[in-house]
Amino acid sequence: MKSHPQIVVRILEAIRAARTICIVGHMRPDGDCAGSQLGLMLALRAEGKKVVCWNQDSLPQKYKFLDPDGDIQKPRHGQKFDLVIATDCASFERLGTVGKYVTQRKQLLNIDHHESNTRYGDLNWVSPREPSTGELIFRLLKTARWPITKPIADCLFTAVSTDTGSFQYPNTRPGSFHVGAELVTRGANLAKICDEVYQSYPLPRARLLKHVYNKFRLTHDDRIAYFWLKQADFSRTGADSADSEGLIDHIRAIEPVVVACVFEELEPEVTRISLRSKSNQVNVSDICGQFGGGGHPAAAGARIVGSPLSTQRRVVAAIKKAINAAR
Repeated sequence: MKSHPQIVVRILEAIRAARTICIVGHMRPDGDCAGSQLGLMLALRAEGKKVVCWNQDSLPQKYKFLDPDGDIQKPRHGQKFDLVIATDCASFERLGTVGKYVTQRKQLLNIDHHESNTRYGDLNWVSPREPSTGELIFRLLKTARWPITKPIADCLFTAVSTDTGSFQYPNTRPGSFHVGAELVTRGANLAKICDEVYQSYPLPRARLLKHVYNKFRLTHDDRIAYFWLKQADFSRTGADSADSEGLIDHIRAIEPVVVACVFEELEPEVTRISLRSKSNQVNVSDICGQFGGGGHPAAAGARIVGSPLSTQRRVVAAIKKAINAAR
């Protein structure tokens, strides 16, 4: 281990001492969250642990191939655990409703790569230099010398691939390619993963994408692109919130754009924002931090209470300020 050797040793000691374990992830699980949860679950079950995976929200359709037995479940009342492990979750609040179901525990581990992580665990392995939590889980398994089976390799490759934008985002490090290569060597089905995650999506998502191209707006000399997703848009297209994942990349790719933003209506006075930056001088995690959110320098989000128009004005103003400061 090149970094954090002592915390990894302590985490492995806690895992080995536990019999019942619950692995939890953030609301609206993405590929890194789901892949990390499921990959770690499979490894721990192979070591004889009694393990469950809980998440507030269901898996998006494109990640369900990783969970053929439906192991990621909604939380349940009345269960006690020796150990709860949170993966890819920057704060305890990001667990959503799961948080109140895992209070009966002896210890909470926090394994994550978000710079904005609040260190909410009893043990915290937080490594912002890693582009994905999947790489941390891979290193954990390698350190423990636990077998990495084909299903585990599928989970961890999906985690690493999705959080690096299929190894295209600037956060991708040389080690990411080495991890990906070893996971393919250990049986990760590259063709299936690429087909399920990147090359196949339901018709309602296509309708939602059509809406994005029809309704997106540019401002600040075309350096800011944004669009709204209202509840009516989901109803009209037949899509759900999970179908919106990745839509922001279509406007982020526009050449003059520096920051892309999605405003998603959760309730009439509650909006989820997602920001993406193409400049290493514009940190969208800092922008989202102004609204109680966070994430990575190039990808972050927040939930904002207030009228849609007020929210849009405040967020766009904050983005403009950050872009101007970067000149």
